[in-house]
Amino acid sequence: MIKVDNLTKSFSKDVKALDSFSLEIQKGENFALLGPNGAGKSTLLKILLGLVHPSSGKASLNNIDSQKSDSRKNVAYLPEKFDFYPYYTVEGTLKFMAKLYGVKKADIQNEITRTLQSMNIEDLKKRKMSKLSKGQLQRVGIAGTLLGDNEIYFFDEPFSGLDPIGIRDFKNLVKELKNKGKTIFINSHILSEIEVLCDSFAIINKGESLFRGTLKDLAGKKLEDFFAEKIGA
Repeated sequence: MIKVDNLTKSFSKDVKALDSFSLEIQKGENFALLGPNGAGKSTLLKILLGLVHPSSGKASLNNIDSQKSDSRKNVAYLPEKFDFYPYYTVEGTLKFMAKLYGVKKADIQNEITRTLQSMNIEDLKKRKMSKLSKGQLQRVGIAGTLLGDNEIYFFDEPFSGLDPIGIRDFKNLVKELKNKGKTIFINSHILSEIEVLCDSFAIINKGESLFRGTLKDLAGKKLEDFFAEKIGA
């Protein structure tokens, strides 16, 4: 479902966000890309979504070049910092997003109700986006990804701003998507949550791939200890 082949992205002569990075993720895989701040995680995600052009190499979604708009059909995305027009209400924001996702007009209101309930924010429906806390904004963003029936879900630092209840709700959401056979890609550096949430992961630092495997490959080690060893090396 997701393929990255020898991808390089240079922002200047001396700065490489990605350096010959390769990755394959299968349909139904629950995957996490781990790395410290500035490792290249968000740059990779933006290339996969066609928001940034690679300097060299290729990336594809469902066997379609990521630079082509058709690759983004049936793809949901939560950016690292979700926000929207401040004068829109939560309901209005989700209605706007539902149209972008191609939800049929007759189904939009039911979809909004379903997603609000999924993230436990029904009481925020009429509140303007400018009046929301960071955690509430994040919940709205996550709810937006649930609109319609997508096949690939990209979450960039989804735990940002969430309180413990919000984190629990998000983890339950991911489990539901996994049970439906959806492909999930999470960018994060919150290792304790990833350890109980994802089956497979890769570690990236300074644009380079340091490891690709599953939690079983840790051989009893804690993910944070394994991560520290790889980054330190």
